Amino acid sequence: MDTNNANLKKENLISYLKGLDSLLIAFSGGVDSTFLLAVAHQVLGDRVLAGTASSATYPSQEQEDAIEFVKKQGIKHVVFVSDEVSLPEFSTNNPDRCYYCKKLLSAELQQIAKERGIGHIALAANMDDLGDYRPGIKAANEMGVIEPLIDAQLTKEEIRFLSKEMGLPTWDKPAMACLASRIPYGEPVTEEKLKMVEEAETFLNQNGFRQCRVRHHGPVARIEVADSSIVKLMSKDLRERVVAKFRKIGFLHITIDLEGYITGSLNRAFLDI
Repeated sequence: MDTNNANLKKENLISYLKGLDSLLIAFSGGVDSTFLLAVAHQVLGDRVLAGTASSATYPSQEQEDAIEFVKKQGIKHVVFVSDEVSLPEFSTNNPDRCYYCKKLLSAELQQIAKERGIGHIALAANMDDLGDYRPGIKAANEMGVIEPLIDAQLTKEEIRFLSKEMGLPTWDKPAMACLASRIPYGEPVTEEKLKMVEEAETFLNQNGFRQCRVRHHGPVARIEVADSSIVKLMSKDLRERVVAKFRKIGFLHITIDLEGYITGSLNRAFLDI
């Protein structure tokens, strides 16, 4: 990575943000949205607002982390309820599920922006997101939501580097995606399944697996961890504790994916990847 180029892109981002009168940022507390919010706050001050959706599709710990960050930084923040699981277009879990989720989220953000007189709404998508199947980005674009990180052509690696330079606690935070992404397309998304996945992944996190996924295949839990962590997960004592916990959660069978953690692995059902 060219660090000078990364810093140049950050300057371009700053210049772009200076042209905005006010901004509402969809803030999840992840790497990208934390970076965008921190830079925007430096540029716009009190003219930036963080908006965090409280939803069954995201772990409660993520919301807690988001609230803690804005509180420490003194950034204005609003938490609102988003119930995308109640949308038939979302819960039926077709490949365009994310499109309807982002449509709903964008509409909710638009209402907040209107009530508070905020001129622009931003999503923290980055250049890497354009290389995967992301129908949610299309929906946000249709709703007039801007994407400053993409406009600045910032990649995930560059955002992590710049975040570290800024002293942001999220610079090395593992990637987090909507919990519905753990459920194969065509299988209905329910709050019960989402809670099962959240509880299972939280248990793995607590046992030292920072980057992991628990894919929900009906009665089967398929665990994805980094290649370097597979041997650890297969140790007798830990394996027995994982099995006991996952059975308590509601899974009948617990498997370890020998391929390891793969971003968007369930997209293979309809993409040639």
